[in-house]
Formats: sequence, structure tokens, C-alpha cells
Amino acid sequence: MRDDISRIKEIKSKLGSDLLILAHHYQRDEIVALADAVGDSLKLAQIAQQNKKAKYIVFCGVHFMAETADILSEEYQRVFLPAVDAGCPMADMADREGSEKAWDIIASELGGNVIPITYVNSKAEVKAFCGEHGGTVVTSGNAQSVVKWGLENGDRVFFLPDQNLGRNTALSLGVKREHTALYDRKEGRLIYGCAPEDVRMILWDGFCHVHHRITPDIVNKARQADPEAKIVVHPECPLETVELCDGSGSTEYLINAVKNGAPGSRWIVGTEFNLVNRLKALCPDKDIKILDTASVCTNMSKTNTENLCDTLEQILAGDHSRLVTVDDNTAKNAVKALDKMLSLS
Repeated sequence: MRDDISRIKEIKSKLGSDLLILAHHYQRDEIVALADAVGDSLKLAQIAQQNKKAKYIVFCGVHFMAETADILSEEYQRVFLPAVDAGCPMADMADREGSEKAWDIIASELGGNVIPITYVNSKAEVKAFCGEHGGTVVTSGNAQSVVKWGLENGDRVFFLPDQNLGRNTALSLGVKREHTALYDRKEGRLIYGCAPEDVRMILWDGFCHVHHRITPDIVNKARQADPEAKIVVHPECPLETVELCDGSGSTEYLINAVKNGAPGSRWIVGTEFNLVNRLKALCPDKDIKILDTASVCTNMSKTNTENLCDTLEQILAGDHSRLVTVDDNTAKNAVKALDKMLSLS
């Protein structure tokens, strides 16, 4: 039987600085242990852009993350995705054609200077759409600063595909609830309850299935079971859920909130299962529970030591079957949006 972990370490040693393995926080523990860098979407995007040495970037995550790395990397660098079928249901909720259709409806009904901002959890073609129209990309880690820029430089922001992150961020920046519109992608129509000129934020109706399912009822039950615990959640959760919690923020925010908590403090964390389990090991002096035990991203879990090892073996053999590439025209426009985000972060 092949010892995948030993073989991965052997190939890493052989390739040296020619290889860079990136892993998202939601990856399995054994993958995180083998990675050269671990982080949230913003941190990993920054690393992908800054690293100029690696010829081979292996992204332990999902497809849109590998696309982003390919867009930001140099011509001589190649990006590989070990779990070739690891997608993102939320990213699949928005495409170029649908974005253009919504853009035309927004222009017809609302007019004005609209700045499109897409969550990094989106397809390269949607990032390109934003780049072409003077917009940018956002992560949960820089949402406040980027959306603030959009609101200050345009009459309104078109935020896609995650309605929850968009709504939570807008309200935190002082946008009134009644000045937020929702774009119904299935019906192809805007839903809003104010005068068209008062709409400041237009939200695509997508969502993350892992966080969207964390309802106020789940928070209330957790609060009743442990009134002393602090409850913190990811801003991909619905607004009504976030409002009941003690804090919300990016993956890095959640990690730091718990790590910096007082010894003996109690925490209930509303985000992906693998990360919360890792927090328990990182902070043994604290009592940490997951808010919703069903918060599992099955696509993130598709990366394992077997397909990571297979990917590295293929790189050695010159086999690029797991290569992720974005066509030049899409990449050219998407990089405009990504560069703007990085300049604002």
C-alpha cells in the first residue's frame, strides 16, 4: 500500500521552491498539515499574487479558488486542483449571461452609476463581468472596506452572488434595510420597497448552503443551552441569525476571536465543521462547540491525501490533467477586478 503522506513529503522536498501547496481553512487536518500556506480566500489570493518562484501551485480548495490563483499568477506558473470535481454551489448560482441580464434590468429600472462587486466565491466569468464594468471583487475579510468604496464611488452597488454577505455588510455601513433591493435570478426581476432613486444596494439572490441553513432558531437553542458562551458566526449567515450573535466576521476573524478569548471562556462558532474542530485543538484552554453540526462543505472535503499525492506524481511526470486555466480574455478582465480588491485590502 502506498504511503501517500510520506510520498507527498518526498515530492515536496524534491521540487523545493518550484512547488507551492495552498490550503483553505476548511480543508481536512491532514491536508492543512501538508500545506505551505493556509488561509481564507483573501490571504490565499494575496499569496498567489505575491509568490513569483513556484512553477506549480497546487490549490487544496474548490474550483473558483484555483481559477483565482491562475488569474493572479504569472505566465510561467501552473495551477492544479487535486479534487477536480470540487465546485461551489453558490458560485454556480451566478454566471456571465445572468449577470448581464440583471445589469440591463438594473439600468432600465434604476439607472445611475452602478458598481458591480462580486464575492470571491464566484466564477472567473463573473469576476470578468465586474472588471469590465468598473467593479471589483470582495471577500468576507475585506467586505467593509470594499463595499464602502463602492457606495462612495457609485450611486448604488450590485452585489453578487451571496445575498447574506451583501446585506450584512450594507447594513453595517449604514444602508437602510428599505434601501436594499433583491434580484430574483429565476424570475429575472428586481424586488424593492422604496423609490428607485433610493436603492443603494442590489443583492443577487444566491447563498452558501453551509451558512444559509444556520437559522435564528439554531442560535436561540444554543443560547438557551449555554447562556455564558459567546456565539460568533460567518457573515454568509442570514441577517436574522447574525443579529442574534455576539459577533460575525471572516474565517480569520472567527479564528482570532476565539484564540484571543480569555482562558476558560466558552465559544459557539457558526461556520464549517473542519475549521471549528481545528480550533478546538488550537485552543485547548477554551470550551469550543460548533453551532450547527451539519455545517459541512462536502466539496472542500473532496481533497484528500490520495488525490493530492496523485496530483504531485502527475506534475513530476509532466501530466497536466488537473490543470486549471482561465482563458486570456476572461483573465484580462477578471484581473482588473481582483487587482482593485487587493489595492483596497
